[in-house]
Amino acid sequence: MTDLTLNDMDDATPNAGRAEKLYQASPRQLMWWRFKRHKVALVSGIILLLAYLVTGLAEVTAPYDAFEGNARATLLPPQALHLFDSEGTFRGPFVYATTRTRDPVTLRPMYKPDTSKVVPIRFFVTGSKYRLWGMIDGNLHLFGATGTDKINLLGTDTLGRDVLSRLIYGGRISLSVGLIGVAVSFVLGLTLGSVSGYFGGMTDNIVQRSMEFLRCIPTIPLWMGLAAALPITWDPLFVYFLVTILLSLIGWTYVARTVRGRFLSVKNEDFVLAARFCGTSETKIITRHMLPSMTSYIIAALTLSVPDMILGETALSFLGLGLRPPVVSWGVLLQEAQNLRTISQAPWLLAPGAAIVIVVLAFNFLGDGLRDAADPYSK
Repeated sequence: MTDLTLNDMDDATPNAGRAEKLYQASPRQLMWWRFKRHKVALVSGIILLLAYLVTGLAEVTAPYDAFEGNARATLLPPQALHLFDSEGTFRGPFVYATTRTRDPVTLRPMYKPDTSKVVPIRFFVTGSKYRLWGMIDGNLHLFGATGTDKINLLGTDTLGRDVLSRLIYGGRISLSVGLIGVAVSFVLGLTLGSVSGYFGGMTDNIVQRSMEFLRCIPTIPLWMGLAAALPITWDPLFVYFLVTILLSLIGWTYVARTVRGRFLSVKNEDFVLAARFCGTSETKIITRHMLPSMTSYIIAALTLSVPDMILGETALSFLGLGLRPPVVSWGVLLQEAQNLRTISQAPWLLAPGAAIVIVVLAFNFLGDGLRDAADPYSK
């Protein structure tokens, strides 16, 4: 009996017909109704969808190219967004231009808003040229300033490059690497874990001993060895994807162990025995009966593995063992904020860290909601 209530359904449905509609609903409808109850998971899903959409279209959504710098705007603080000018007149979204001076003692550049000059923010403006996904030429950006004026909503780095643009471009690498690594490790984990738990015996012993051997390999020294062994002339992005796939071949053990444990507990259930007595093949029993019965556990493991991959890329790139410039990722961007001077004088360079926290929390909350929705008949 599902714990969904009549109030969780469409308000337009009459009360008299809600109970009948509830009991006649398909499992997919029950899952959607239950997922809608988890408001935090719903919001997290929207955040992740927007994150992947914005970073996937980075050439369009970023106001500037990730490598476009301005020597006269280094370490520029974030420009505040305004709707009304100093006289209270509505001007739409805009920022004030800045004037640049130097500290007479430290010679550090100092910036001050110039309230006499308004820089309007326009949508769908022409700017620097790009090739979207390396295939489509264009120069249209989602927002920006016209003419020679610049807007830097998250400030600039030590070379005068827009932090917001680099954050968007870096998100494409960090978010996509997590999906690729999890895809490889999940295929291996589900396959070997299900085979190990279902057949048992010698097959189970071989898979389990292999898992224990792989789990004993230290990750950081392996990264260091691979980083030193691969030729430095190779493209840094290709090297990282190669190492990510290699580590995914080792990271499948957690998923495999979880799936094996679930298979051991359900392989003697009535629905499995009934399918076996009907002559169903072993492959169909595993793929069509046993794996769907543990959807909630698979979803929980999947949503936890993606942020683990993102955090792994960030940590290793931050330590200089993963991606290297000129590739832009959140870990590479955080390398610029690993000294006390940067943190004290330009704290906005820690923006990639905030993005990582938001994305990881969103994945965890989304996983909680999907895990509950995948088992709508539980209390």
